[in-house]
Amino acid sequence: MDIVLGLQWGDEGKGKFIDLISENYDITARFNGGSNAGHSIERNGRRITLKMVPSGIFMKEVQNVIGTGTVLDPVSFKKEILNLKAFDETVRPEENIIISRKAHLVLPTHKLLDIFMEDDPDYTTIGTTKNGIAQAYSNKILRQNVRMGDIYSPDFKSKVQHIVERDYKMLAEGNMILPSLEEINNEFFEAVDFLKIFNCTETEIYLNKALSEGKKILAEGSQAAMLDIDHGTYPYVTSSSTTASGASSGLGISPKKIEEIYGIAKVYCTRVGNGVFPTELFNEQGDEIRTKGREFGSNTGRPRRTGWLDLPALKYAVMINGVTQLVLTKSDVLSGLKSVAICTHYELEDGTLQTVSGVLPENAKPVLKWMQGWNADFANMKSSSELPSELKEFLSFLETELEVPVTYLSIGAGREQMLKMK
Repeated sequence: MDIVLGLQWGDEGKGKFIDLISENYDITARFNGGSNAGHSIERNGRRITLKMVPSGIFMKEVQNVIGTGTVLDPVSFKKEILNLKAFDETVRPEENIIISRKAHLVLPTHKLLDIFMEDDPDYTTIGTTKNGIAQAYSNKILRQNVRMGDIYSPDFKSKVQHIVERDYKMLAEGNMILPSLEEINNEFFEAVDFLKIFNCTETEIYLNKALSEGKKILAEGSQAAMLDIDHGTYPYVTSSSTTASGASSGLGISPKKIEEIYGIAKVYCTRVGNGVFPTELFNEQGDEIRTKGREFGSNTGRPRRTGWLDLPALKYAVMINGVTQLVLTKSDVLSGLKSVAICTHYELEDGTLQTVSGVLPENAKPVLKWMQGWNADFANMKSSSELPSELKEFLSFLETELEVPVTYLSIGAGREQMLKMK
């Protein structure tokens, strides 16, 4: 099994890369998160954002697994499938999507609870996507939720209604303006009926059997390492394990079976929502990068915060994931700048320097290394030998610092604009 995961705060371009290499695999498998993800893929000049559907969906011979470590929102998933089929009539998701029986469901009131907590001053506001993901994972841990396999049980509807009515009552007592209970229940149960057209099985057994038969699996992570619930910049993190170890637990595959670990990073940094961001740019250059890089949330449309590449955080992400190959994206976005910067250290308040960090210090001053910028016409570039020398020097510096080879470089938004470096 190989793994693709993000090394920053998400939005690194994982979907595009997975779409590119998935033809080399028999199965792509999503191991964490829910509809808070947003993997954008461009095909034939058009763009689509996949939320729950694995990014190998456009390869007709590839099976796509939604694993046990995910949380599935039936309403959002139904909309995503209908949108996908409208985008590409040749796609047959009902034939090549397999859903884990153990994946937990996002219930109608989970989104409402998310909104309530984000807006209530008694709770920490972290800037979530308000998709109910944290609520679903919370109830999973509390053993108060339902799973995908439960939809076939005769008492499923009564179980869900009990939970939803309890949550609804609490929200009403908190003076939240709510849609009608009948409305949200009807939409949810209609979407659950739609789910029944998909193959639902014990995906752990399916995936391990596939490996024993010599089939190749690509595990797909959503969000990114610095948003990991344990190892990220807590509390401004997601609610699941986004690291390579999360692929093992989320899919039920032994770590012994992991081979290549592809880590995706932009040549600069972005972040959505609240949280520490040492290299953030608050000037016109930050605005320019945001506009040129189309840095707006693929799921929410929110403008992303932008900043220079953060090497201490990137070293940390490479370390905890055991990255074997580095995939860099958005090199075209920085083209045309006279100089570009990389944060090599943090200078702390006591004057000491920090070179690797998962807990980013609040008041740290980023120590920047300035490098010569590059200027290139990437539109028709086909080989890494055509890259400008300044960009090659930038990549060489990162390889030396991270001790990981850069094997792919994205030079544009298109699917074909990914150069194989080694």
